[in-house]
Amino acid sequence: MQKAVLVVDDEALIRFVAVDVLEDDGYVVYEAGSVLEAVGILSRRKIDVLFTDVDMPGGLTGVDLAKLVAGVYPQIAILVTSGRYHVGPDVLPAGARFLPKPYDLGLLSSHVRELMPRGSSYRAGSSS
Repeated sequence: MQKAVLVVDDEALIRFVAVDVLEDDGYVVYEAGSVLEAVGILSRRKIDVLFTDVDMPGGLTGVDLAKLVAGVYPQIAILVTSGRYHVGPDVLPAGARFLPKPYDLGLLSSHVRELMPRGSSYRAGSSS
């Protein structure tokens, strides 16, 4: 089964570039422009890695999303990014990584590849 990444960023151009790079790497990529949109996707799609920006519209941040994912979908790996804040391991869920903006696209690919689980993909609604 093909591995999937969810890219969450309210800046459409940044999101588009990340999606393009990750699709070129062979992943199925879903995208969201807000935390609420991301939660909807998480409830319907299989996701292996979450890549989210910290600053998001609507009152919830990417850190809020990362914590939600870690609690509800612990098998999903998490990569958080920001150009405004440096988010340390004391703020992120255990095992999550931080990638500062602006980031090198090769480094994004590398982080996602390293975080990608080796086994079968998680599917929403399944017990695996």
